[in-house]
Amino acid sequence: MDRLELVKIRALQVAVRIWNPEAPRTLVAWHGLARHGGDFAALARELGPEWRILAPDTPGRGLSSWSLHPAHDYLYAHYQEVAVAILDHFELERVPWVGTSMGGLLGLLLAAEPTTASRIERLVLNDVGPELDPDGLASLASYFGSMHRFVNFGDLEAELRHHYTGFGIDSDDAWRQLALDSARRLPDGSWTYHYDPRIVEQFIHDTPRDTWADWRAIQCPLMVIRGASSPLLAHESIERMRQDQPNLVSLEVPGCGHAPMLDRASQVSPLADFLNHTDTDADTPARHWWQRGRDWLKKVAGH
Repeated sequence: MDRLELVKIRALQVAVRIWNPEAPRTLVAWHGLARHGGDFAALARELGPEWRILAPDTPGRGLSSWSLHPAHDYLYAHYQEVAVAILDHFELERVPWVGTSMGGLLGLLLAAEPTTASRIERLVLNDVGPELDPDGLASLASYFGSMHRFVNFGDLEAELRHHYTGFGIDSDDAWRQLALDSARRLPDGSWTYHYDPRIVEQFIHDTPRDTWADWRAIQCPLMVIRGASSPLLAHESIERMRQDQPNLVSLEVPGCGHAPMLDRASQVSPLADFLNHTDTDADTPARHWWQRGRDWLKKVAGH
């Protein structure tokens, strides 16, 4: 990361990791449930100096504050408020959004809500969608809701390698960096993960909603990335997503589960092509229906 900005949002301080701070274009990248913005270092490197990457640490993760009121603050409604406050802080009226897992669902909600839809220029969902496997979600809640304690740093790294095998990391150096970025030391000298275990209270207190209706409401261009062996996002779900959003761009990543790290050219190049597509009108559902109506009128006029 090239810069760290600490943004005060009510009682919380939210850390925003920034790469290429002087770049002409800006992308917001939001991490998954128990991760942090540092996961996007490789994405920033692969996208190159043209893009300023803003990667916040969600409250309860990384360098951001832990909440004293998890039943209120560790909910999507509050994350939406945090996201809007960050967009306002950086004076971003409209910006492309890449979200992994939880960060993708957050972007989906922002793009669907009438009050915030205009803020999302393009949306990339990394191994997430409006329909997720309930067993996979239950497994996440169970794992991350428990306090993990490791006597040695090496034990923590070994557990990371096992639990995050779906990231598709293939380098010892990358695993070691992930461990360094994921650990915090406890007062007794043992090790644990960086996040607040209470973040899983969102599974208890969050208000259920019709995410398929949210999906259908989105008007901006859309892309979904799926790990080929994802336990959360089924291939059939992507086909249903495409029925509602015919112009959906999709990428399936071999050798990955939940979720691709967006850390190499084979994953980032298609993403960059999507971000660099300038004919936005041609990608929107409104444009799609307008073209069909125009073609139908031409057909009628020809008879």
